[in-house]
Amino acid sequence: MTFDPSAPAQPGSGVFGLPHTEDEARVVLVPVPFEATTSYGGGTARGPGAILAASRQVDLFDVETGRPYEAGIHLLPIPDEIVRLDASARAAAAPVIAAGGLSPGRDDLARAVAEVDHACERVNAWVEARVSGLLARGKRVGLVGGDHSTALGSIVAHARRHPGLGLLHVDAHADLRVAFEGFTYSHASILYNVAERCPDVARIVQVGLRDLSEEEHAYAAASHGRIVQHHDADLARARFEGDPWSAQVRRILEPLPRDVYVTFDVDGLDPTLCPATGTPVPGGLSYQEALYLIAAIVRSGRRIVGFDLVEVAPAADGGEWDGNVGARLLYKLVGWMLKA
Repeated sequence: MTFDPSAPAQPGSGVFGLPHTEDEARVVLVPVPFEATTSYGGGTARGPGAILAASRQVDLFDVETGRPYEAGIHLLPIPDEIVRLDASARAAAAPVIAAGGLSPGRDDLARAVAEVDHACERVNAWVEARVSGLLARGKRVGLVGGDHSTALGSIVAHARRHPGLGLLHVDAHADLRVAFEGFTYSHASILYNVAERCPDVARIVQVGLRDLSEEEHAYAAASHGRIVQHHDADLARARFEGDPWSAQVRRILEPLPRDVYVTFDVDGLDPTLCPATGTPVPGGLSYQEALYLIAAIVRSGRRIVGFDLVEVAPAADGGEWDGNVGARLLYKLVGWMLKA
């Protein structure tokens, strides 16, 4: 049967209602339903499933990127191995998070942290192996989280393939904390781990920050320009004083090399767009500002070589709004990655 991109998605169809297999697809999406170190709101482990369900309502023709679906897009099955690791690691992490992190003399908490770190190492290795294997086969790869910690293996794999890689990081948080609450691979430590463990990442540009510690600010300042921060308050003030978003985006992208990986935490957006995300913060980018920023990477002559989209969490009442926004962001990320 001929695929009709304008027809309703069929029950049980793939991401965006597409029929492509992994072998047929040029773009392969890797779901990582893991959120063991989430320290506030939960639910991001259900993000890949929510995005898949909502994606079947996305129209496949895009006025900016054309017909991304023609290249073939396939979302891998939700991995049972990661689901099991998430359940056991979340149970181990719960008493540590409830206690506010490690405490002197609490050997039980130290053992729990070690168990969670081991689970995270297994997730990182699983992601890195899957992404590296797909890249070796000529696939373009996006990761769908899960909390932000799930992105580490994907960034490592892409940086190894593209030495000198630039990272565009959209987030409300700097994620530069050292072993937050004792967890080496905390969602709040993902960019610290990238900076410390990924020498092939040449530049990290952070956009939309509005909730960070003084230590994180100092760590970036001491990076000799490797980490460039754009704070939400500064971006807003410049906008209020007449500086157009287009000019700000040119300055944001200027330090980035030709090859760019986008790590996109949805709490970088205005929280009305993804209110169920784990750590929402007032302020942030509008949907159109975020899309303009992503598009500008490609329009500037750079290329998006890979990406992750993390921290989408379906609403506790079953509402689909967060999944809907996540699915549409995902299609735009795929489209601009292919456009380059």
